Amino acid sequence: MTQVASYPQQKKSGWKTLLRSRRIALWEAGGVLFINIFGGFLHFAFELSGYAKPVAFFASVNESTWEHLKFYFWAGLLFALIEYTYIKDEANNFIFAKAMSFLVTPLAVIFVFYAYVGIMVPIHGQGTYLGAVLTGVVGVIIGQLVGSYYLQKRPLGKTYKYIGLGIIVILILMFSTFTYFPPKIFLFEDFYGYVYTGQFGVLEDYEPYKVFR
Repeated sequence: MTQVASYPQQKKSGWKTLLRSRRIALWEAGGVLFINIFGGFLHFAFELSGYAKPVAFFASVNESTWEHLKFYFWAGLLFALIEYTYIKDEANNFIFAKAMSFLVTPLAVIFVFYAYVGIMVPIHGQGTYLGAVLTGVVGVIIGQLVGSYYLQKRPLGKTYKYIGLGIIVILILMFSTFTYFPPKIFLFEDFYGYVYTGQFGVLEDYEPYKVFR
């Protein structure tokens, strides 16, 4: 009876669901900062490691869209593991909620980034570093909002937990293997300087890409 009484307005307002638990909402907002900051570190981790092949498992190895999605995913997964220890007793549907967040974030980043490229490249020839960063921030915010919604939603049952687990496993397999065995399509092609270079995965020469010299 207590559980039913806790969700009197479930069908009336999605915003009320998002704000039902201030603690969960604040954690998800904090996740936006963590994922973008730690993900930003992973963008440069491969170079900082001296281009160690094992680091390519979770760090960006080129400037393709996929390699940028990868560091958001791993940063989000790490944040979820930390977050779970603090909100597990209050949150509902944790695995499914995080799976939806992990799934929506890259889709949102792809949509926002290519919309940005479609506007900036014809006008200016290329985008800006700040603009590219902001497209990622927007994508992460959307993903965290989706996660926050399901964390505060009425419990959905075990079926959704298994669906969530399946999604997470598939994403882990994709993000851990496509760096080494990238499909030869634009999403995985190096996009250095807003120009497709014809290169995929781990590159042969990183001299033009070095940030730390």
